[in-house]
Amino acid sequence: MHSELWIEEKFQDFLGLKIKVDRVLFSGKSEFQTVDVVETRGHGRMLLNDGLIMVTERDEFAYHDMISHVPLFVHPQPKNVLVIGGGDGGTAREVLRHSGVEKCTMVEIDGMVVDACKEFIPQTACELENPRLNLIIGDGVKFVKETDEKFDVIIVDSTDPIGPAAPLFGPEFYQDVFNCLTDDGIVVSQGESSWYAMDIQQSLLRVLNDVFPQCFLYNFSNLTYPGGLWSFTFASKKYHPLQDFKDERVHNSGIEFDYYNCAVHKAAFSLPNFARKGLAGLIANG
Repeated sequence: MHSELWIEEKFQDFLGLKIKVDRVLFSGKSEFQTVDVVETRGHGRMLLNDGLIMVTERDEFAYHDMISHVPLFVHPQPKNVLVIGGGDGGTAREVLRHSGVEKCTMVEIDGMVVDACKEFIPQTACELENPRLNLIIGDGVKFVKETDEKFDVIIVDSTDPIGPAAPLFGPEFYQDVFNCLTDDGIVVSQGESSWYAMDIQQSLLRVLNDVFPQCFLYNFSNLTYPGGLWSFTFASKKYHPLQDFKDERVHNSGIEFDYYNCAVHKAAFSLPNFARKGLAGLIANG
């Protein structure tokens, strides 16, 4: 009898998630990390970087809807958008569904991730050849430091603050982000877990508060990140994510969503009390 293949993601030193794998589709090692794509029993195809689950076909829409549509429906005219990271292509896919976006620049450090997803996870990578997308394989930290372009919305679709993503949580990076945003620009970033990484959330929000006039945290749930409840940070030069949000823009867009809707947008900024207490003074959520 053949042995069954399971992968286990271990989080910190006390938590694990095991998922049944039917077959390995791709396994490689880039100069930055190991990259694997596997076919799972219950979650479809899955991307792992350094053994950590990044994306599964079953629940990727929750993450990609919320990182993209929240800022794009708050900003009244997002024409030029920058995605840092996001090598699976899901964030760029959602950004490009907004007809008003004239150009989306995506800067991903690891070309192996992009190539693996193009070949094996077309569900997320399907828009990487879109003519409105400017895909750059390069360092997002270096890009925001050196670019002369101005962006209406910047989306930092990063992994955890270890390895190649560590600088994406630092003060110098966010000062550069501020500088290459338009005068009414918004930045949304992958913001970890209030359950397991509130210290990282506090650190990131302190950095953002030093640079931006208003900072918020908002939540979504998915199946494969530790604890199921995950966060994004929202930092803005001008717009408030609720007061400047107009339901009719969502309805008039004609976009159909699998996770996002107007009620979810508003509810996402209503944080549980333990998060409000732990992040008191760092967020404008109320």
